[in-house]
Amino acid sequence: MSDSRSKYAIPVMSFSAGTIVANVYYSQPILKQIAGSIGATETTVGKIPMLAQIGYGAGMFFLLPLGDKVNRRKLILTLATLLAVFLVLFANVSSPALLYSLALLTGICSSPAQIILPMAATLGTENRGKNVGIVFSGILCGIIGSRILSGLLTDLWGWRSVFIASAVLVIISIILLYLFLPAVAPKFSGSYTNLIASTLQLIKRYKTLRQAALLGAFCFGIFCSFWTTLTFHLSGAPYNYSSSTIGSFGIIAIGGALVAPYFGRLADRGQVFKNLYITVGLLIGSIVCMLIFPLSVPVLVGAVFFLDIGVQATQITNFTRIYALDEEAHSRLNTVYMTTYFIGAGTGTFFGLLSWTIGGWHGALLQMLLWSGIALMIVYLSKKEKL
Repeated sequence: MSDSRSKYAIPVMSFSAGTIVANVYYSQPILKQIAGSIGATETTVGKIPMLAQIGYGAGMFFLLPLGDKVNRRKLILTLATLLAVFLVLFANVSSPALLYSLALLTGICSSPAQIILPMAATLGTENRGKNVGIVFSGILCGIIGSRILSGLLTDLWGWRSVFIASAVLVIISIILLYLFLPAVAPKFSGSYTNLIASTLQLIKRYKTLRQAALLGAFCFGIFCSFWTTLTFHLSGAPYNYSSSTIGSFGIIAIGGALVAPYFGRLADRGQVFKNLYITVGLLIGSIVCMLIFPLSVPVLVGAVFFLDIGVQATQITNFTRIYALDEEAHSRLNTVYMTTYFIGAGTGTFFGLLSWTIGGWHGALLQMLLWSGIALMIVYLSKKEKL
């Protein structure tokens, strides 16, 4: 690839990863509208984002390791094309069963975002944290921006327009990736079975990978629990906000996502556990403030900002740690981490919905506080090498 094209590689990878991963989250702020449209309950449609996250996790485990074995560029483009097709279908069905199936398939085919991410770590090891931070910020902006776009489009043209618009964005990403995505030679020559086996062996081999994956699962579980239950909290009394207003809270979170790469630079300098204590502390502080002032909009705005910094900076620090473990196994390392990460997402969404059903917003916040306390304990035990 020529220098004039290679300089665009990281920005294109960041944009495309964000555009693709957003499809796991578009449904979260518009669950009430989907429920009303198809005549289902909020609990019923609440399974849509959960299945999307489970599908994403399955794609992580079964497809992401292929990034070390096959041409990553072809793999990414193929999955992104299938994603565009499933999005168009999603926009044209009303059966809960079909929506569930397509949510699962959409999640699976959103996995290229995590095939792109480890590629950033190979484009200059001296700037690994910086490059990973830029691409991960794109993913974060996609996750958070999905709420803004879905809320706005739903209020203007209905929830189905969200998935048509997303299909268009994915097609644009496919074109950009075709033009600018670098070719990275695969480094694994064994069979697919051996590839999966070697992926599982990494869990036993690297204590740092186990620590980071477990911490990532709890932190992202808090993130997904928060954003799922926040939708119900803000759509009911005393707020009664519209979808676009709820989605606009994502603007605040994007600010937090843009701050998070700073922690990647600190991780490059070896300040890993200092990072993690700060980031998990931000989670705990944000949740405590919302518990003390449950109906304060200014407090909620501040909590959204700092909670997102805490979650995203934790992940960037974790990525910097694990990508330094084995230069020839980035995709497989990412498989272990991201599969665990999205098990945390699905579990966090499930317990968030359960806590909301039992205790409303207060119950959901208590569940998140418990999980953040566990995350802090994981950091402590990891530093002491007792985990």
